Amino acid sequence: MQLYISPSMRQVTVFPGKGVREFIKVKVTSRRLSCKMVIYSLLFLTFLLRFIFVLTAMDTIEGETRCSSLGCIGKRLDPRMWRRLDSVRVPEEIYQVLEEAEIQEAMPRADVPQTLEAFVAEMKSNRSDAKTFALRLKAMKTRVAKIQEYLYRHVASSSIPKPLHCLALRLAQEHSTNAGARLQLPAPERVPALVDPGLYHFVLASDNVLAAAVVAASLVANAFRPAAVVLHVITDRKTYAPMQAWFSLHPLAPAVVEVKALHHFDWFTRGRVPVMEAMERDRAARSQFRGGSSAIVANVSEKPIVVAAKLQALSPKYHSVMNHIRIHLPELFPSLNKIVFLDDDVVVQADLSPLWDIDLQGNVNGAVETCRGADKFVMSKRLKNYLNFSHPFISENFDPRECAWAYGMNVFDLDAWRKTNISVTYYHWLQKNLESDLSLWQLGTLPPGLIAFHGHVHVIDPYWHMLGLGYQENTTVADAEKAAVIHFNGRAKPWLDIAFPEIRPLWTKYLDFSDKFIRACNIRA
Repeated sequence: MQLYISPSMRQVTVFPGKGVREFIKVKVTSRRLSCKMVIYSLLFLTFLLRFIFVLTAMDTIEGETRCSSLGCIGKRLDPRMWRRLDSVRVPEEIYQVLEEAEIQEAMPRADVPQTLEAFVAEMKSNRSDAKTFALRLKAMKTRVAKIQEYLYRHVASSSIPKPLHCLALRLAQEHSTNAGARLQLPAPERVPALVDPGLYHFVLASDNVLAAAVVAASLVANAFRPAAVVLHVITDRKTYAPMQAWFSLHPLAPAVVEVKALHHFDWFTRGRVPVMEAMERDRAARSQFRGGSSAIVANVSEKPIVVAAKLQALSPKYHSVMNHIRIHLPELFPSLNKIVFLDDDVVVQADLSPLWDIDLQGNVNGAVETCRGADKFVMSKRLKNYLNFSHPFISENFDPRECAWAYGMNVFDLDAWRKTNISVTYYHWLQKNLESDLSLWQLGTLPPGLIAFHGHVHVIDPYWHMLGLGYQENTTVADAEKAAVIHFNGRAKPWLDIAFPEIRPLWTKYLDFSDKFIRACNIRA
């Protein structure tokens, strides 16, 4: 067989052997590429690239020990390429650490890098292994996320929600235009009940109308003898009109409800109130506490939980007169001998009249301890959790292991209180804290209360007061329903959007959402 190629390279002739003249001509096309060929080539390349991508992705996802048939073929075809991919694959150990729920406390929290740049610089200098890399990365991200969460919650809890502001304004308007919203509380024929020692006297200090409405409604609804319940509501000057309008238009008969502003108390207006003056100075100092919230968040040496406590100390609630006024209960109610004081973020779920049968054994304050209980997160508070024992004023006078107790639902023997110097002690330690640049304690009114009532507390059954519903969601609804009083202490108040939705219905069930004021202000369950 012979092969003949023309000089133009466009024709090839094949001569078979044995002299047979039959031949085959093959024409070669032009070297120019047609548009059709370009399109076919691009389609082929697109398919090929997708195939390579899928093959690589499948093998990367399945890992070293499990490989798809395509992946295994690819490895056998070009092992050098796959070794290059293996060298940049994220080690499985990093994934395992990042997926763990808890961070191992392998290093001090203050040593956690604060920025991505600091983290990269540290990794370059230390040449850490994969596990250390993952732990420190997760610790950094977790710390940043927690502090941001605490800051956002602080902002949310410190502001007045629009529905609550709306409610106060509408009630104030109703107070000015409707005589029925300005009724004398209580009615003249029930005024003697205000000083009757044979009745059950409760005191509620609040500038939040909605919160006070829930406390009052739950208290009366669960009382075995509502006619024996006397509720003394104390508020400030700006909230008096809305508060009086609410309780005038929403009577809780046969219970007796009294609404008074601080300026209505003779004792409060007669002269100087030392603890109020100290509180005002304390509020002014705390407004610039450590440079404010931005400086607190920027402090890289603090643990997130300490940052949260300092932010909470800036909350307006802890600077409110309503939060400090309880230290002067004997002066505010000189005719009463025993009362139960309720915070405005509680819900009463049982009859509280048995509290009057508790023998306080000469003590002033009947309270629930917060260092013993099934919930180790909530019921693990001792004096060291509230007071600064690195300061000699504190360490020389108190035991850090001593159990703390809770505000929110307290039985006060006012007769026994009047025989002590508790109020003077409270003022004395507020002054010391100011002189010590607010270094003796940081959070609210409980620390000076722990000091002032030290040695005057009688422990009562935890059934009467369940804590922590405003800062953790571990408490189940079933457990909460077993308590006589549940306390939403913490930032997640039930009237805020940041409230825990599982337990919020325990609070909202005492609101009538068909009420015209509730509907007008878009307050929803």
